[in-house]
Amino acid sequence: MVTGQASLKRNGIQDFVTIRATAIIMTAFSLFMGWFFICTPEVTYAIWIELFSGLAMKVFTFMTLVSIMFHVRIGMWQVLTDYVKAPGLRAFVQFILNLIAFVYVVVGLFVLWGV
Repeated sequence: MVTGQASLKRNGIQDFVTIRATAIIMTAFSLFMGWFFICTPEVTYAIWIELFSGLAMKVFTFMTLVSIMFHVRIGMWQVLTDYVKAPGLRAFVQFILNLIAFVYVVVGLFVLWGV
C-alpha cells in the first residue's frame, strides 16, 4: 500500500516518461514551425496572425509551452541535485527556476490568446 508521504513524491519512471513525452511535443512543434518557414515564401505579420489565429495552433502552442515548463522543471531538478549540494541554496534556485518557467507559460498564454 502506498503511504501518503510516498504519493507526494515523484518517481524515476514518471520523470522519464514526462521528459520523453514533453520532448516529443517540443520536437513536433519545432518541426512544424521549421516546415512553415521553409514552405512560406514570405512571412508577413498578416500570415503570422493567420497561423496563430486557429484554435488548433493555439492549443498546440499552449501544449508546447506547458511541455517546456515540465521539461525545465524536471531537467533542472536533476542537474541541481547533482551539482548543488546545499539544500537551502538548491531549494531557492529550484523555486526561482520554477517561477521563471511558470511566468514563461503565463506570458505565452496572454500573448497567444491575444491574437
